[in-house]
Amino acid sequence: MIKAVGIDIVEIPRFKKAIDRWGERFLRRVFTPWEISYCEEKAFPEQSYAARFAVKEAVLKAVGSGFGKNIRWTSIEIVNDREGKPSVKLGKRISELIGSGKILISISHTHRYAVAQAILTED
Repeated sequence: MIKAVGIDIVEIPRFKKAIDRWGERFLRRVFTPWEISYCEEKAFPEQSYAARFAVKEAVLKAVGSGFGKNIRWTSIEIVNDREGKPSVKLGKRISELIGSGKILISISHTHRYAVAQAILTED
C-alpha cells in the first residue's frame, strides 16, 4: 500500500554551478563517499549528482520530514545494484520515521534536468 509520494526536479546547469563554486566541501556535505565515487566515474558527473540530489529531496518529501536533528543529506544514500537499478540506504533517524515501510525510487535525467520520485510503502 502506498503511504506517501515525493517528487523533485533539478536544473543540472544550476547544480553544476554550485559544484563549481563550492567544490569538494559541497560534495562531501551532500553526498556519501560511495556516491561521489560513482558520480565521478561518469562522463558528465553533474548529471548523476543532480539526479541523486533530486532523490534525496523526493525521499524527504515522501517521509514528510525536512532536515533537522540527526537528519543530514548523507542520511540518504543512493546506491545501484549490479544491473544498475538504484535504491536508497537510509540513516537511523529516517529509518525510525518510516518504521517497517520501504522507499521505492525512480530517477531520470537529460542534459538539462534531473527528476526523481520516491514512494513510501507500508509492508
